[in-house]
Amino acid sequence: MKTFPSVPEQLDVIKLNTVDLLPEDDLVKKLERSYAKGTPLVAKLGLDPSRPDIHVGHAVVLNKLRQFQDLGHTVVLIVGDFTAMIGDPTGKSKTRPALTLEESRENGSTYVDQASRILDMSKTTVRYNSEWLNALSFQEVIALSAKYTVAQLLERDDFTKRYRGGEPIGVHEFLYPLSQAYDSVAIKSDIELGGTDQKFNLLVGREIMRAYHMEPQCILTMPILEGTDGVEKMSKSLGNYIGLTESPKDMFGKTMSVPDSLIARYLQYAAYALPTEVSAVQQALADGTMHPRHAKVDLAKRIVARYHGQDAADGAFAEFERIFVNKDLPDEIPEVCISSVTPVMLVVDVLVATALVTSKGEARRLIQGGGVKIDGAKVADIADTVDLSTPRVIRAGKLKFLKVSVSA
Repeated sequence: MKTFPSVPEQLDVIKLNTVDLLPEDDLVKKLERSYAKGTPLVAKLGLDPSRPDIHVGHAVVLNKLRQFQDLGHTVVLIVGDFTAMIGDPTGKSKTRPALTLEESRENGSTYVDQASRILDMSKTTVRYNSEWLNALSFQEVIALSAKYTVAQLLERDDFTKRYRGGEPIGVHEFLYPLSQAYDSVAIKSDIELGGTDQKFNLLVGREIMRAYHMEPQCILTMPILEGTDGVEKMSKSLGNYIGLTESPKDMFGKTMSVPDSLIARYLQYAAYALPTEVSAVQQALADGTMHPRHAKVDLAKRIVARYHGQDAADGAFAEFERIFVNKDLPDEIPEVCISSVTPVMLVVDVLVATALVTSKGEARRLIQGGGVKIDGAKVADIADTVDLSTPRVIRAGKLKFLKVSVSA
């Protein structure tokens, strides 16, 4: 028989930084029963393995899941290897490309490895939903589909917009929220966590559990963290992310590029500072007693220390100061030799050939924005060339340095 903190103490932890907790009264009843019987609740999080990399935006909900572990409850990570073959239509204006089972499993494995930076994996159960969804007969799929109506599914904003806009919606896309909901049935979930963009899917889980004569799960949603651009939600495809596996230097530098308006939000949701600390920083920034740069340095140190340790955070800060304040070069600059029939090349071509950028369009935009330097001199024109007969230090953006030479 396990022992838990009191129900009010648990609620204080669970509700911290959350957006939705529905229905709270139901969760109180579950917690009271759990406390009285000494049995843990089952807290569920479904992982979408469409991309293998985790960033600090994903970490917002993972950190909340870790809090459930620390309270003594059972955590179940559901890797959606089967549902990835359907493709989550959440927030999409068109049908999302599906993955093969092999692709989704490979991505899921990488995702779980990265999640271990936050969760205590010795207290984490990892399940793949192909385990039960692959086993359903067609008759059982029809029975599942019969428990929810098309009208209910069309209440979801993205489905509604696509339907009204004449965009095609595949029947299989309607099966995604039902399949995800069936995961909750399979593991007998007590509470499911997710971002605010998953609220509809989580609520479907409640209804499907009820249709299978089970006590419905409660749902808890966490905010979606904006990316380093301060506009779009954090996403690797948009290039505005801070990856959990990035080097301390890159993690620190990216945090320093966050807009001043997001300092407090990142402190709250990416660095997990206490509410009193967040309020103090907000007040100091508002009355001018703290400079935004000092607040960002503290923020960057906190984030790096969380994933790499305090020594790495201090080292990343020292490196940042050396490069950006003292205008020095990094201690170590990778070297690359590229093949060319001539040592004189367009800077645009060099940036692409060395993978400092992914396309010529990106190279041109970076140059036009003043973000490319060669041996400390800014490249002024997209038509500029560089002589690589001797190695040259190329800086692309704030964080990327390469010593580049050419071989015939």
